[in-house]
Amino acid sequence: MRLSNCHNFHDFRELARRRLPGPIFNYIDGGADDEVTYRRNTASFERCDLVPDVLRGVANVDLSVTVMGQKLAVPFYCSPTALQRLFHHQGERAVAAAASQYGTLFGVSSLGTVSLEELRQAYATPQMYQFYFHKDRGLNRAMMQRARDAGVEVMMLTVDSITGGNRERDLRTGFAIPFRLTFGGMLQFALKPMWGLNYVTHERFSLPQLDQHVHMDGGTMSIGRYFTEMLDPAMNWDDVAEMVREWSGQFCLKGVMSVGDAKRAAEIGCAGIVLSNHGGRQLDGSRCAFDQLAEVVDAVGERVDVMMDGGCQRGTHVLKALSLGAKAVGLGRFYLFPLAAAGQAGVERALGLMRAEIERGMKLMGRASISQLSRDNLRFR
Repeated sequence: MRLSNCHNFHDFRELARRRLPGPIFNYIDGGADDEVTYRRNTASFERCDLVPDVLRGVANVDLSVTVMGQKLAVPFYCSPTALQRLFHHQGERAVAAAASQYGTLFGVSSLGTVSLEELRQAYATPQMYQFYFHKDRGLNRAMMQRARDAGVEVMMLTVDSITGGNRERDLRTGFAIPFRLTFGGMLQFALKPMWGLNYVTHERFSLPQLDQHVHMDGGTMSIGRYFTEMLDPAMNWDDVAEMVREWSGQFCLKGVMSVGDAKRAAEIGCAGIVLSNHGGRQLDGSRCAFDQLAEVVDAVGERVDVMMDGGCQRGTHVLKALSLGAKAVGLGRFYLFPLAAAGQAGVERALGLMRAEIERGMKLMGRASISQLSRDNLRFR
């Protein structure tokens, strides 16, 4: 199977499965507990039908949107995800390059493997920095200042991960950073020697955003201990309001799901919110972002930019979310599997297919611009 054989999400996933050691593939592919929410994220789109109009003159279609003050050429963006150089040695560099090619926003995680400064200097496309709230308030301020100095346009605080989800696939393989593999997990690495060769022949794996606090040698702090010891479960709305004031720019909360929380985000001055259940990796059984989208947009859509992520695998999924009022849709596994499969070339192919699907869908629906999408062209079963 080659990259040229990949025409959709499932093809990229299969190619990544063939090329990655099992523990790493399952880290990307897995969810929390019984993975109910993970499966429902995509299924939620299937309960909604598109109602197209015809004879509308759609020779030219404008896919651009403006989100949190950033003009994007397409209505989707690359959500921040952790540990990308573990999946492919190019890591965030590949994702940033592909996002730049398609004129869209990309996110850099505080658990990213390439520095936000390097990426900001290399690519002009809008960049957001995702971070977690730490018990050490000085560390929180230092991370924001570092992003400000680097020229990052959007600050994104993840609020649904004050503790790690119960990801049982990882427990079975022993996946952890640093590696603590079970015998079965080690055997799966032995079956994929090319991954290991790439891993040892490229630059040392690191977390440059947290290199003073998390070490990959098993020393002062592992990823697991980072979540259990450094993040602050006592975080509250007053803490976030203070951060919004201190950043004094485009500030976004990722992981908001309820109408009440959306209203609080608007009240404290957030420019945007992302409806998200973390790809089904945190609270299993939680609501799907697409199912929650309409009522949140109705409540706060005039005051903040509402986005969503989770389960999006097709251009029609993006169109359905935009029709409900989302300003843009975040992609996660949709680009991670292509990254793992083929690096930058994989991500570029995946984003290109998504753009083509959205443009084709717009024409078939009789819409010449994103602003023409509305709930009038949707019906729920």
